[in-house]
Amino acid sequence: MEANGFGPQPFPELKNDTFLRAAWGEDTDYTPVWCMRQAGRYLPEFRETRAAQDFFSTCRSPEACCELTLQALGMEVTMVPGKGPSFPEPLREEQDLERLRDPGIVASQLAYVFQAITLTRQRLAGRVPLIGFAGAPWTLMTYMVEGGSSSTMAHAKRWLYQRPKASHQLLRILTDALVPYLVGQVAAGAQALQLFESHAGHLGPQLFSKFALPYIRDVAKQVKAKLQEAGLAPVPMIIFAKDGHFALEELAQAGYEVVGLDWTVAPEKARERVGKTVTLQGNLDPCALYAPKEEIRCLVQQMLDDFGPQRYIANLGHGLYPDMDPEHVGAFVDAVHTYSRLLRKN
Repeated sequence: MEANGFGPQPFPELKNDTFLRAAWGEDTDYTPVWCMRQAGRYLPEFRETRAAQDFFSTCRSPEACCELTLQALGMEVTMVPGKGPSFPEPLREEQDLERLRDPGIVASQLAYVFQAITLTRQRLAGRVPLIGFAGAPWTLMTYMVEGGSSSTMAHAKRWLYQRPKASHQLLRILTDALVPYLVGQVAAGAQALQLFESHAGHLGPQLFSKFALPYIRDVAKQVKAKLQEAGLAPVPMIIFAKDGHFALEELAQAGYEVVGLDWTVAPEKARERVGKTVTLQGNLDPCALYAPKEEIRCLVQQMLDDFGPQRYIANLGHGLYPDMDPEHVGAFVDAVHTYSRLLRKN
C-alpha cells in the first residue's frame, strides 16, 4: 500500500508496546495511559508557534506540525479562534451534495497528513506507539451541515428527519472517504487508530442505531479488510462515542478492539455491559485535572480500582482543555503508572 508515496517505512523498533498489548487484550505490567487532545489546545509552546501562522498552513508543513486535521471533501474550512473548524458555506439542501469531491480522491489531497505521521513516527524513535485518528461519519456530517459547532445540532438532525435518504448518501460519502484516509495513516506509520464520534450524545438510541452505528461498523470492517489487502499488519482500533452510553453493547460489538468511555459512565457498570471481549479506555473527568495533585492521585486510584488491572487503557473522559496545567497532566500520568503497578502486586 502506498499512501501518496508513503508506504511501509523502516521505522525505529518499538521499545514500549504496553499500550498496544492492552488494546489487543493482552496482560500488561502496568496500565498504559494517554490523553486525548491536540497539543495545540493546551501546550504553551505549541500555542506560541501556531500564533505566527495560519492553522492550515501549519498543518500542511510536516516540519511544523505532526498532527492531523479535519478533512473536507472540497468544502472551504477555516479555523475560528476559540471555536474550532468552521464551514462558511455549509450543506443546507440536498443539491449541495453535488459540491463534494469524489470520496475516492480525498486521501490523495492529504499527503501532508501522511508526511506528518511518517515524520512523527520517525521522531518518536520507538519510545511509544503512534495513534492515528479521524472523526466518525455522523460527527463530520454535523460540522458540514451546521457550519461549525452547535449546542443542539438542529440543522444536522433536521436532515435526518426530513432528508433521511440524502443523510445516508452523505454518511456513505464520508465513510468512503474515511476508509482510505485511515488506511493511509497506517501505511504512513500509525500503529493504532481512534475514531471519534464526538456528537453521539445528540442522537438518541434510535437515531444512533440508524444513522451512526452502521457507518461506525462499516469503517472498522472496511479498514481491517483494506489493511489485509494491502499487506499491512493489523492495528487495534478504538471507538470513542461521547455521551453514547446508551449504545455501549452495540459499540462493543462494532468491530473495534477498544471502547472509549466518557466520564459520565460508571466503569464497573460498563464492564458488566460489554463483558471482557473488548478493552475499555477512559474515563477521568477532564476537569479533575484542575484539582490539587494529591486529589488527582486519589481520583486516579479510585478509577483504576473501578476498571481493574487488565483490558484497560487509562485516559480522560474527553479532551484536555486549553488552560490545563501540564504539571497536573503529568501528575495524572504518574499516578496511573504508579498505582497500576501496585494493583498488580496485590
